[in-house]
Amino acid sequence: MIPLSKPDLTMLERKYILEVLDTGQLSFGEKINRFENLFRQQFEMEYAVAVNSGTSALHLAVKSLGLKAGDEVLTTPYSFIASANCLLYEGVKPVFVDIDPKTLNMNTAKMEELITAKTKAILVVHVFGQPCDMDEVLRIATKYNLAIIEDACEAIGAKWKGKQVGTFGDAGIFAFYPNKQITTGEGGILITNNESIYQVAASLRNQGRNIKSTWLEHERLGYNYRMSELQAAVGVAQMERLNEILKKRKQVAERYLELLKKLKLPVKTPLISNNCEMSWFVFVVILPENIDRQKMIDDLSQQGVQSKPYFPSIHLQPSYRREFDYERGLFPVSEAMSDRTLAIPFYSNLSLNTQKNVIEALSKALRNMNKVNQNKE
Repeated sequence: MIPLSKPDLTMLERKYILEVLDTGQLSFGEKINRFENLFRQQFEMEYAVAVNSGTSALHLAVKSLGLKAGDEVLTTPYSFIASANCLLYEGVKPVFVDIDPKTLNMNTAKMEELITAKTKAILVVHVFGQPCDMDEVLRIATKYNLAIIEDACEAIGAKWKGKQVGTFGDAGIFAFYPNKQITTGEGGILITNNESIYQVAASLRNQGRNIKSTWLEHERLGYNYRMSELQAAVGVAQMERLNEILKKRKQVAERYLELLKKLKLPVKTPLISNNCEMSWFVFVVILPENIDRQKMIDDLSQQGVQSKPYFPSIHLQPSYRREFDYERGLFPVSEAMSDRTLAIPFYSNLSLNTQKNVIEALSKALRNMNKVNQNKE
């Protein structure tokens, strides 16, 4: 089976893990400081707070900005569920903005009509590593005095008009699950230029201890969101190899695009804006409307190719339907894309021959589906 994703690990990651084991210090040691410093340097930001997941980092951003029950935040329904869940943790209502059918990012033209007196922030998601229209996000945030949280969990290294995503808002969030561009196994990080956000986030991740607190002195109600030294060791190696990894993933993506173009398959890929520099997270194809996606997935699996739907619309998740009585039809573009998007194998060391096999399998599955549809007619 050709897997959907695979982390890019080398002897350098092993070397740094062994260094940690040799010290015997498995939490809050040299590696986590180095990991945070690498992020500060990469993004030219004042502060970085490494944590145990991207979800935790998003939650800390919400808490550190003082968002609370009764507040509303504009965000996208087409994302991994954590980008909305982090608001619900604090009783904040996610106000979903439908997406652009070409880029699959939040449709910024629909944002202003949803702003009320309760709106306090915009939580931007750079879906699949493509930056959202940050010119419009910044204009609207400035006009209505809204905070900005950038969920760049899928977009490390991506740029909007030459500026790295994660650096536009009050806080930028990155995640390091094994399918991400770089990984720490599990992990996340918050970056910011706001000292208050940094102080609160750093305290909250460590059971509410302030930076200068004694070990058993807790200034506020906090969480155990700490990143371990072993995770940070992998992260240091990955950050040192970031440009190499991003370059390889770009090459893999470009080969896929060329193969799809050559075979003229009846699928589309998200439009890449001229203002964007992509950081490739997954490779998603948009299937024709008449295709049974689950049968496509089953067919590809039988051919030895793993694939998955990406993403289900958040508002149609069972927990959200129970909480908010959401129904189909509220965000039609997101729902349509949720029904038609399919992720195929994508990782930095994917070979050209394997990619050819994937596209050939995709082509065969599409032909099989067309035969099924013709027989129905």
